[in-house]
Amino acid sequence: MREYHVTARRVDSHGSEARTKEAVLVIDTDLKGRLDAFNPAELLLASVAACMLKGIERVTPMLDFQLRGIDISLRGMRQDSPPKMVSIAYEIIVDSDETDQRLDLLHKNVRKFGTISNTVADALELTGTLTRKISKA
Repeated sequence: MREYHVTARRVDSHGSEARTKEAVLVIDTDLKGRLDAFNPAELLLASVAACMLKGIERVTPMLDFQLRGIDISLRGMRQDSPPKMVSIAYEIIVDSDETDQRLDLLHKNVRKFGTISNTVADALELTGTLTRKISKA
């Protein structure tokens, strides 16, 4: 089993920070919100996106999958009572000349082997698509 370690601390009433290894992440914990940091819900979405990106990086050499870039957009829905995230929808756009079947294979691998996405999918509705980037002529 793999273990991860993160510490977090309150900086002041406007924000906090999380640390791991040599990285520091500013967290929006201000009751009024702040534009220069991720709030907890946005951190969850970013974690799912990071998991998908890392999964793609891991599987593309194994599949000999060629790509030029990847963009991911996520939308999370939160209910108020009790407060919790109830769904996350994502769109993965891959800039690649691979066939549609290979794009489907990449998406299946992303969904099957993502540590964070699998954990989240057990807790809420996680749906999405992986499509090819449309070239602008």
